[in-house]
Amino acid sequence: MSITGQSSDPPDPSAESGGQDAAFSSLLEDSAEDLYENAPCGYLSTLLDGKIAKVNTTLLTWLGHTREELIGRRSFADLLTIGGRLYHETHFAPLLRMQGEINGIALELKTADGTRLPVLVSSTLKTGTDGQPLLVRTTISDARDRRAYETELLRARQESDRERERLQRVVATLQHSLLPPSLPRVPGLLASAHYHTASPDHLGGDFYDLFPLGGGSWGFFLGDVCGKGPAAAAVTSLTRYTLRTAATHDHDPVAVLNTLNTALHEHYAGDDPRYCTVIFGVLSPLGDGFTVTIGSGGHPPLLHLRADGSADYLPTPGGLLVGALPQARFTTASTRLAPGDTLLLYTDGLTEARTGAGTARFGDEALHSFANELAPAVPEAATAAIATLLESFGGGLDDDAAVLALGVPATTTEEME
Repeated sequence: MSITGQSSDPPDPSAESGGQDAAFSSLLEDSAEDLYENAPCGYLSTLLDGKIAKVNTTLLTWLGHTREELIGRRSFADLLTIGGRLYHETHFAPLLRMQGEINGIALELKTADGTRLPVLVSSTLKTGTDGQPLLVRTTISDARDRRAYETELLRARQESDRERERLQRVVATLQHSLLPPSLPRVPGLLASAHYHTASPDHLGGDFYDLFPLGGGSWGFFLGDVCGKGPAAAAVTSLTRYTLRTAATHDHDPVAVLNTLNTALHEHYAGDDPRYCTVIFGVLSPLGDGFTVTIGSGGHPPLLHLRADGSADYLPTPGGLLVGALPQARFTTASTRLAPGDTLLLYTDGLTEARTGAGTARFGDEALHSFANELAPAVPEAATAAIATLLESFGGGLDDDAAVLALGVPATTTEEME
């Protein structure tokens, strides 16, 4: 049964589908044109002579030009700044001809009001069926945000560099304050020192000094505090003050080291123990040279460079770290410093420096061989040679290194110099 005025035939699916396809095709055509004109990047096509043949609305808006002002009247190079035009002629265009495409080149465009627009430019050659170039298609991306980001990164880096330079100046000033400004002139003795900083960003814990004890005797010390930074600097300051003060009351090296051990252990007992290695010695005039008595608290042995060209360690085995235990054992040794002899004290930054690309350390044996080749040498020559050696390690020098050299001149002329 049917109802009058209504068809009983079902709708034709193919007709409905055809209508949708037509509408979709029309929408695609509109969308393609709209995408070209209002894309988030600029498009333009240029003829082989450089004249602009087509340009989208996005680029026109950025530049502040009308289509009539550009098409057939201006070339792409005309839109560039002077520097960009030179780059385009000498690099961009030749590379494009050779490669057929070029991508992501940073340039600047001139807008209608004279301002500069930073952009990234990519171009490709369109060729015909015969392989001959027909025109150039170019995509232009707005790089203003990127330029602003890069500028901010550059500003931040410059600020960081300035802050680092300021920090390095502060560190250098503090480091110098922990060392004697100069070594005193001692009758009959030559003295020289060198301090090599492994990093200008960190305070080191190496220290040395030479000072009068009265009665013609002189005290000297060289050592290394554990750690780096302000905490290590505080320990260094306390150590230098304690050593000098203790030595004025008792010249015996073991007594001086015991006083320092007590001071460090009591001051830094607890969760943050601090300790150091140190050699403390006394120079006493005897004839044309000096007798030398030293005490060692866990420090590498000093080297004795003799006038006859030999060099030997002055062993002080068994000495414990200073400040690590409430009661510590310290070892002593004595020698005579004769004319032409030099004592060389150093911190372990020298012997523990890495050599070459591996993990091998310079070591005690290599230093002994170096000293044998160096002897005889006056203190200034010895520290200069060690300074050159330290520089040769380059990035293999992980720790600061301090050197103190004390010697007796072989002649009166040498002493006067």
